[in-house]
Amino acid sequence: MKVLEKEIIMNLKSRFFDLIHEDKGILSYEEILREMLFVIQNFIHSKELTFFNFHDCAKEMYVVASTSEEAEAMEFSPHFNSEKFNEYVLDKSIIRQPIPFTNFEKYDLLLPMRRGNEQLGYVAIKDVSKELHFSDPILEKIGEECSKFLLKAKGICEVIFEEKRYKQLFRVTEKFHSSMDMDAVLGEIIFTLQEVYPSFTYYLMLSHDNNNHANLPIKDLEYDSENISAMQAYVTGAIQLEDSVQEQKSILYAPLKGKQGVYGVLQVIAPNTRAFPNNEVEFITLLANTAGSALENAQLYQQSRKLIADLQLINETTRRLNSDLRLTETINFMTGQILTSFEAEEVGFVLVSENFEQIKVLKGSTDFFFSKDAEQYLQYIAKKIKNEKDSIFLGDLILENVSTSYRSVMAVPMVQTDVIMGFALVLHRLPYHFSFETFKLMQSLIHHSTLAFSNSMLREELEKMVITDHLTKLHSRNFLNENIHRSMSEDAFGTFILIDIDNFKQINDTYGHQVGDEVLIQVASIIHDNIRDTDIGARWGGEELAIYLPRIPLHVAVTIAERLVAKVNELTAPRITISCGVSYWTKENDDNFTKLFKRADQALYLAKETGKNKVVVQEDEELIS
Repeated sequence: MKVLEKEIIMNLKSRFFDLIHEDKGILSYEEILREMLFVIQNFIHSKELTFFNFHDCAKEMYVVASTSEEAEAMEFSPHFNSEKFNEYVLDKSIIRQPIPFTNFEKYDLLLPMRRGNEQLGYVAIKDVSKELHFSDPILEKIGEECSKFLLKAKGICEVIFEEKRYKQLFRVTEKFHSSMDMDAVLGEIIFTLQEVYPSFTYYLMLSHDNNNHANLPIKDLEYDSENISAMQAYVTGAIQLEDSVQEQKSILYAPLKGKQGVYGVLQVIAPNTRAFPNNEVEFITLLANTAGSALENAQLYQQSRKLIADLQLINETTRRLNSDLRLTETINFMTGQILTSFEAEEVGFVLVSENFEQIKVLKGSTDFFFSKDAEQYLQYIAKKIKNEKDSIFLGDLILENVSTSYRSVMAVPMVQTDVIMGFALVLHRLPYHFSFETFKLMQSLIHHSTLAFSNSMLREELEKMVITDHLTKLHSRNFLNENIHRSMSEDAFGTFILIDIDNFKQINDTYGHQVGDEVLIQVASIIHDNIRDTDIGARWGGEELAIYLPRIPLHVAVTIAERLVAKVNELTAPRITISCGVSYWTKENDDNFTKLFKRADQALYLAKETGKNKVVVQEDEELIS
């Protein structure tokens, strides 16, 4: 070889060496390859150099890099026969024109890059300078040095890439163990793979109980799926590979495995390859195992926090229920707790009779349970609890002919001394909205609160007995007196009605005291049906009854009294009549309870003396009938 040619080769090798040692560092194999082409182009003064390669899987030629942007965008003819081309260049070190293949007519030279019998690619050279004439030996030497350089550059790039990957693995491991958020761990897996393998496609295959809110490529891991490889990876905890020659891709399924189990499967799709590269399998396995441990830690952390929150909920609920709340207050509190903690839509507390024939929704339940649509749900759940005597957990309930469809159902019986006194019912429109852990917590809450419900009901029943007449179920006289005193100190006006059953002694003498009691009960029932919840009906004594109407003007009270007189005469059996005395007070007048009662008593006396079965009003000292 001539001295000049030796110098050219030495200069060429020196420039190759500079490419690796430039301050900017090696970025990628493709970039080094492009820089190598520019170096050769400057040495041989050609117009264009393009590096081609043969894709084993796709069975086609493609452009890897070029000194021309136009050439980099070039696509080979679909009829290009790559195998014949490989046979043609197999034993050639230099190929000059004419080159008998489409897409190569415009090139003057073709230099195959080889390592032994392995073909690394082809450098196509266009418009070589005619002033410089390179002999075949120097062109062969250039090709040989290019091949060596490519091999070394590829090796260095692989080392650098491997270092980068494991730095990524170290970085992601630190991030995994600094986060207890499952979405953050899953997102970091995808981010790392996108950094290391930008041409791959990834999916996280997770079971239904993973509630993901992040924008991640997640698929449901179906247990009846036709994707056998994914299920095998999940069940066995081992890497599974799936190659598709027809679709020209290879798929890896890596289980996200912790010490206690497998939490999902990472699906990685490598395009344009017959088999998944072994070194990539190792890295992705390490990443998946690290992610599996992090997911396990995050899940255990979330479970522990959920357990703590559940215990706090139970403790707070128990504390509040033991603070002598009224029954309605207790139900309101429990409804609010369940709506918030369980993300429920409807919460109802229901009492049932001993044989489940009567169902009563307690105040404090959500409005839905007082609607017509709720009746089918209540009847359906009551029947199931009566038959099964156990809690009910339904993920996808469908009831026909119901305008509002609630699919997720939890119902827990309230049991006191082995007797079902009622049940709590929780609903949501979405199917499978409640988890089994939520259902167990619901059972625990109702178990802890049933005694408080029972105590509230017993306490209110006892209070009701104290202020209620046993026979008529109207309030006691003491209760009436207390409320009149309170009203006269707080309100602006009010009306008092004193009622007496006409000829009551005659009824007892004619029919007996039992019928007399029944008459009292009938009159009391008529009174109850014709006054507001805020009005107070009471048994004054014997056959005398009384009504106090707070904040009701006199003319309205007279109308109510006259209606009572008419209703009693119409509805009682045996038929009886009543007489009413009405008195009225206002804040402007100097009045008191004694005067109010005295005026009503005088009015009642006048009604009895002037024919009975009537209403008489006394204001101040004058009688008005």
